[in-house]
Amino acid sequence: MAGLGVRFVQRVSSTRAFAKVAPHVVPVLDRGVHRLTRGRFLLSTQMLPGVLLTSTGARSGLPRRTPLACMPEEDGKSWLLVGSNFGRPGHPAWSHNLLAHPDAVVSWKGRDIPVTARLLAGEERAEAWTALLGFWPPYATYQARVTREIPLFRITATP
Repeated sequence: MAGLGVRFVQRVSSTRAFAKVAPHVVPVLDRGVHRLTRGRFLLSTQMLPGVLLTSTGARSGLPRRTPLACMPEEDGKSWLLVGSNFGRPGHPAWSHNLLAHPDAVVSWKGRDIPVTARLLAGEERAEAWTALLGFWPPYATYQARVTREIPLFRITATP
C-alpha cells in the first residue's frame, strides 16, 4: 500500500497544477509545523526526507528559512538539494542565496547542523542527478518542463 501511495504522490507532484499551487502552500505548512514541533517534524517529509534550510539572503543579508526535500547521502553528513522550483522556469531564491553565501544551517531530525553548500557540475552532477532520479523520478518531469539546467547542491556538515 505504501508503494501505491508514493506512486500516487509522484504522479500528482509531476503535474503542472501541483507546480502552480505547491510553492505557495507546502513551504508555509512546513514552516508552521516545524515551528510547532520545535524542529522535530516537517509535513512534507511524509513522502520525502527534508531539511529546513536557513541561508543568508543574497541581497538582503537576512536569514531565510526554506523547507526543502533532500536526498541524504550515505555518509550521514551530507545531503543533495535540488533547485527544481517544482518544474517552474526560474531558479528558486534559496539557490541564489547559497551561491552568494554557501555557509548555512539545516534542521535535520530536530538538530541544527551548520553546513557548507557546493554547486555540483560536470561528472559529479551527472552522477548525483542519476541517483536523484532513482530516488524521486518526478525530477525528470521537472527538468523536461524547463530550459534551464536544474541546479544540484551538495550540502555538507561543517566540523
